[in-house]
Amino acid sequence: MGIDGGPRTAVVIGAGVVGLSTAWFLQERGVEVTVVDRDGVAAGASWGNAGWLSPGLAIPLNEPGVLRYGLRSLLDKNAPLHVPVTPDVGLWSFLTRFALHCNWRSWGRAVRANLPFNEECLEAFDVLTGNGVEAPTIEAPIMAAFETQKQAVSLLHELRRINDSGLEIRYAAFEGDELRAQMPQLSAGATAGVRLDGQRYIDPGAFTHALAAAVTARGGEIRPGFRVTGVTSEAGGHVVRSGAGDEVKADAVVLATGAWLNKLGAEWGVRTRVQAGRGYSFTVPTDEPVPSPLYLAAVRVACTPYQGKLRVAGTMEFRDADAPLFERRVEAIIKSARPLMTGVRWEERTDTWVGARPVTPDGKPLVGATRVPGVYVAGGHGMWGVTHGPATGRMLAEQITTGKTSAILREFDPTR
Repeated sequence: MGIDGGPRTAVVIGAGVVGLSTAWFLQERGVEVTVVDRDGVAAGASWGNAGWLSPGLAIPLNEPGVLRYGLRSLLDKNAPLHVPVTPDVGLWSFLTRFALHCNWRSWGRAVRANLPFNEECLEAFDVLTGNGVEAPTIEAPIMAAFETQKQAVSLLHELRRINDSGLEIRYAAFEGDELRAQMPQLSAGATAGVRLDGQRYIDPGAFTHALAAAVTARGGEIRPGFRVTGVTSEAGGHVVRSGAGDEVKADAVVLATGAWLNKLGAEWGVRTRVQAGRGYSFTVPTDEPVPSPLYLAAVRVACTPYQGKLRVAGTMEFRDADAPLFERRVEAIIKSARPLMTGVRWEERTDTWVGARPVTPDGKPLVGATRVPGVYVAGGHGMWGVTHGPATGRMLAEQITTGKTSAILREFDPTR
């Protein structure tokens, strides 16, 4: 331990955006950091996601309409929300708890709890890019497009609720030709849209690797291929062990293992189950450059300019985190997006990917101390791990080094 009682050394388990952000902000506070990961940097959900830094859309998943939509989706194998027929008791237990939280009261609590993350997320990215993380964040609006005006009104109501919670979101509504002038890739099938201003996006894989490079440039160590089998507390600190017999000792340990959090978290008092909500993505060329991110809200498809092409992401598939990629889910994304878009060369897709996002039943992540001093958790952000990762790392690093739990992080107590 340091002279002031804070840790001198820390091990972060997980080399995604959340784990690496925590490592970077711990280094800012003088802590020597080692990051271990079973595969490597950005090997999980941090690589193939849509890359949106979108405080205007980073809202909890347990919105009441999701429950109604989910029940209908059980009868549609092509629906973006997919629950496989399975005897997995843990999955059905999670879904039951999730359903109980799909009401406006619970959703409102989660929105208010997440408000500080949304308020600070862009500033936290600016701190990183202004201090050695050599990857850009690109300012651009996000256009949410709909087949009907009625669908657009639903989002407008949701945005008003978010503004009422204290987060100011600037937006404007468009129709018909005016909408397509804003986003040339939209077909005549899209008749209404809502543009959210003040948003950004990144190349998530490139950003995560740049963040890793910044951590190592400051003296941190990143150890890929380190499959953690256990964490034990010993006199003077903690020991993280791998299946190969390697070990790393440190004063503090951070569990940032995403959708795999259950495997390590339970023994430290983490009672809330994290469920893998798997997302799919792929890349396609377009006839014209895409000016900004596009959200096909009714079919839950996110499109982002990516390396001169278009990254298309979608699906919330509640399945085992390590299950293989199912081609049918990719085909379902294309089938739902094709009628609303034009000038997209779907047959030339590349970079097909699936990644597991850590979803909690109450719409709030798990961030903070466990029941064992020196062991912390950073995870459960659902679809918003990239957006909220740096802000999470910043707040958690403060708690780890000062021993003080802010009112903000009390809402995300991992042992709740």
